[in-house]
Amino acid sequence: MSTNTMIHESAHHGHHDTGPMKVFGFWIYLMSDLILFSCLFATYIVLLPGTAGAPTGKEIFELPYVLIETFLLLLSSITYGFAVLAMNRNQSQQVLLWLGVTFLFGAGFVGMEINEFHHLIAEGIGPDRSGFLSGFFALVGTHGLHVTAGLIWMVVMMVQVVTRGLSSVTRTRLMCLSLFWHFLDIVWICVFSIVYLMGVLL
Repeated sequence: MSTNTMIHESAHHGHHDTGPMKVFGFWIYLMSDLILFSCLFATYIVLLPGTAGAPTGKEIFELPYVLIETFLLLLSSITYGFAVLAMNRNQSQQVLLWLGVTFLFGAGFVGMEINEFHHLIAEGIGPDRSGFLSGFFALVGTHGLHVTAGLIWMVVMMVQVVTRGLSSVTRTRLMCLSLFWHFLDIVWICVFSIVYLMGVLL
């Protein structure tokens, strides 16, 4: 084997070995994000009694509306799962199809959240009204920004699948986005349970 071939082979293997390492690195990032959301949840719970005469969660939360939001995000996690299955089968067109469906569900979720925020602020129930509302807008808004970032990342990945195909680099990035997307789903289930469900029931 010539020296050039050996260098090419080692470079080739090195390129492939970075995939699991990048996914591991992304796991570490998600753990830091988990700390961020834990702090926001803790802040929200501490500020919960501080309504300062402003409306409480029971008065402003519309559970049926939030349930639709929740179903959109849950469905987007399922459709992303289908995209990963298609990726494992080397079906790039199917990957694009399922990423597109996932994007639509995610965009619907963000649109509904923006509408909810706009509706509350228009009625004078903004984050400046009370501690409770500050905590609510900070927690739910931060999650919404994460979903928006995920949607932008999804568009970038769709472009990369079209231009580069399902290369090892594209696959690694799709797996990292998968972790991110499912993570946001889990965080939202916590938001739905702690903020909306407890807010309406307690």
